[in-house]
Amino acid sequence: MFKKVLIHTRRTMKLIILISISILAIIAVIASFYKISYSVSLNGQMMGYTDNKSKLQSEINNYIEKGEDENAAFVQVDSLPEYKICLLKRNVKSNDNEIFDTIKSTGIPYYRYYAILENQEEKVYVPNFTDAEEIVNQLKQKSSSNIDSITIAEKYDSELKVMDNIDDAVASLYVEPKNVVVASNKNTSKTSKNTAVKATGSVNTAMTISGTKVALGISLTKPVSGIISSRFGARSSIRSSAHTGLDIATSTGTPVIAAASGTVTFAGWKGSYGNLMVITHSNGVQTYYGHCSKLYCSAGQTVSQGQTIAAVGSTGNSTGPHLHFEIRVSGVAYNPQNYLY
Repeated sequence: MFKKVLIHTRRTMKLIILISISILAIIAVIASFYKISYSVSLNGQMMGYTDNKSKLQSEINNYIEKGEDENAAFVQVDSLPEYKICLLKRNVKSNDNEIFDTIKSTGIPYYRYYAILENQEEKVYVPNFTDAEEIVNQLKQKSSSNIDSITIAEKYDSELKVMDNIDDAVASLYVEPKNVVVASNKNTSKTSKNTAVKATGSVNTAMTISGTKVALGISLTKPVSGIISSRFGARSSIRSSAHTGLDIATSTGTPVIAAASGTVTFAGWKGSYGNLMVITHSNGVQTYYGHCSKLYCSAGQTVSQGQTIAAVGSTGNSTGPHLHFEIRVSGVAYNPQNYLY
């Protein structure tokens, strides 16, 4: 009995070895004629092949984030390529450059610049905020009579404006002060362009952010449509720390809708946020809506997803009309672009 088992085991081992050798031989033959590659398609249309998916996608991502023009802020690309692993004959060449050129041909570069406005009318353009700030400071030093109507707006456009130098900009904006004597009145108050709304409720504005993504347990909808003018985590000369939200630039008065249903737990003026509304949802999730020109709800009020809750403005620490949108979970701010936009 033992002898029969031993003979059977030997035969089985020989068969396994023979099969293994055959499989290796087949793999070797396939490898000599084929290579592992990726087919690349865009909007369902085949564009070619790449042997290095990571490298190609990295080049595309870099192009979207920075563009090729030194003045470009980012490039809007509506569709990204899809990859599928495949076996490709070794004599078939990959065409990464052609694929990349096709992606670039669909992209729309957007340029960031700063407009100096007088009474909300764009007058001059400069390439950076430092120049814009210097222009305003010089107008203040010269006591230009229109200084109270001068504002700075961060702009994004698919066409780059003609830039002005600082001296020319100051000269074109400066208005000789009028010699008018104004009677003193202690009861006279200065009206600010930032009309504050009386605050109700409480809010957490700690600069605690996380670059990870967590499950929210709720579905969200975009509070406004517009151009992203400042991304999560970005640093700027107009703020003291990393950006806790996402800025969506659009015109003043644009309706802001609730990203999800919940209860308003804060509404009113909050320092650099300007007029701010905070909605508390389930699972410890909160959404913040900052720099609003108007707030239509107060603390304690229940709102539905899609309900108009505010209007876009430029209150607080803001250089132009936009919505500052935050998503917080248990007080920690997370990148809204992981869930929307």
